[in-house]
Amino acid sequence: LFTIQDELGAVDGLKIAMVGDLRYGRTVHSLTKLLLHYDVTLRFVSPEILRLPLTTMNAVIDSGTPARETHDVADVIENADVLYVTRVQKERFSDLAQYEEVKNHYEITPELMERAKEKMVIMHPLPRVGEIHYAVDSDPRAAYFRQVQNGMYIRMALLAAVLGMA
Repeated sequence: LFTIQDELGAVDGLKIAMVGDLRYGRTVHSLTKLLLHYDVTLRFVSPEILRLPLTTMNAVIDSGTPARETHDVADVIENADVLYVTRVQKERFSDLAQYEEVKNHYEITPELMERAKEKMVIMHPLPRVGEIHYAVDSDPRAAYFRQVQNGMYIRMALLAAVLGMA
């Protein structure tokens, strides 16, 4: 959330698309719940077997936050202010055939980014395995390395507060 605020100057009014493993992605679940306290529009992009859990989707619906699900990044790339991408987590699959079916379902490429807004950010909790092409790293909209650095500072501040040092 801090990275979104830092990169775009605000959270309210943004269109945020979450892409990839929405079923098992811990970061997706917590960010979604946090975003329900803001005036945002949510888009969820995943293969059918990796859709957002029903309990989390029900929380989105109950909050009145505008949301929509799709299977295609092309449906959201042109309007997204934030593209939050996650990897498909092999360790979550008991059936490796299912993993193989979805592991490379999405890849954010420079060609896809040509369709994105000039002022938007791509985020990722890292590590990545193939969902963001390495050529995208040089795109100024790629905020995932800054996101990792921000996460370190936020954790330091939280620890200082918990330990009574703040």
